[in-house]
Amino acid sequence: MMTDTKRQKPLLKRLMKDRGGNFGVMSAILIPVVFATAGVAMDLNRMVNLRSALQDSADAAAMAAASAMASDGISEQKAIEMAKDFMASQFKNVITPNNADLENNEKGGTDAGEELKDTAISTAQKIKDEGASKTFEVTISGRYNVELTGLTRLLGWKTAPISVSSTAQSTTESKNALSMFLVLDRSGSMAWDTEQVNEAEPTKTISEHCGWDWRGNRWVARYCDRTVTNYVTKMEALKLAVANLVDVLNEADPQKKLVRTAAISYHSSMQQPTKLEWGTKKAMEYVQALPASGGTDSSDAMARAYRDISDASEYAAHKNMNGQTNPGRFIVFMTDGDNNQQIADTETLATCDEAKLNNVEVFTVAFMAPDRGRNLLKQCATKTSNYYDANNAAELVAAFKDIGQKASEATVRLTN
Repeated sequence: MMTDTKRQKPLLKRLMKDRGGNFGVMSAILIPVVFATAGVAMDLNRMVNLRSALQDSADAAAMAAASAMASDGISEQKAIEMAKDFMASQFKNVITPNNADLENNEKGGTDAGEELKDTAISTAQKIKDEGASKTFEVTISGRYNVELTGLTRLLGWKTAPISVSSTAQSTTESKNALSMFLVLDRSGSMAWDTEQVNEAEPTKTISEHCGWDWRGNRWVARYCDRTVTNYVTKMEALKLAVANLVDVLNEADPQKKLVRTAAISYHSSMQQPTKLEWGTKKAMEYVQALPASGGTDSSDAMARAYRDISDASEYAAHKNMNGQTNPGRFIVFMTDGDNNQQIADTETLATCDEAKLNNVEVFTVAFMAPDRGRNLLKQCATKTSNYYDANNAAELVAAFKDIGQKASEATVRLTN
């Protein structure tokens, strides 16, 4: 009788000789591996991008909290809370459902921000106290679990952690002389409402068409009054934000010997700017009188601001008044929309690039702006922490105040 082993040998020989069968077996083994490898490559690219965004958020958070300790005298606990909130807020603007990085991600921006805030670790302390000179240090670490694609999950991994850390120091010892030029959007969309209710006047009465009356020999439109919620407009929010920045500058320079300011606005064309002058009075009056109308073209306004703030007369003015030969020079560029023509983006960005090469620091603020406008401002900012993405009136006010503090109140630097 033939044994089982002897019967199996011919079967094995036939299987080894059957090339079609071998191909099927190899395909069944390799296809999942190929797909999983492709998934890993995509996820690695996403992780690199998200880690960069997380590091930028941590750097901005550490610097903002350290600056607030030096300029506002906030407590260590408040600085820790501020750093966590700031990092979560900045990072959640990157993690949005519309972001191509998150096509396979289960978390939206809000969830990502909350997760980051809950797991963040931060410390804040005063590390030097020598009379008027005080130095503060803030450290923050963040960790975020990236949801992996379905392809990578074939290997058994559902999430992958990314983590960053940042340390910043801020000192109260220097109040440098500076020149600052405000470049502000006053296009028609700045008249639109925000979601913030006007606390001083929470309601308003509007008149609207509500029918027709026959009078004599013709129909006459009838209008009725209606009470509605009174929201703060974008322009009102901008004026309040600039006022907060001005308060910071005035506190830093009560004698009007260190700070020079000017302002220029734009819609579809540039408006006449103010001249750079000591203090903030003229610039503030200019901003408070701004209307909202027209289209959007930031190119000429940015070019004019850069030209004026780079003029040799600015160096001479500071040298004659306060003896400083290398004052800080800042442009604050704000918009709530897109330039109407792509060429305006190109020309504006060229001005920003030239400013960076010549040590003019550019701060940018996107106020409830669409993607193209935000991208322009991100590229224009001298560094990542100089870009602010304000999605409501309160965030706009906070952004302008932070800019004022960074420019005038403290010397802040990243140490890690």
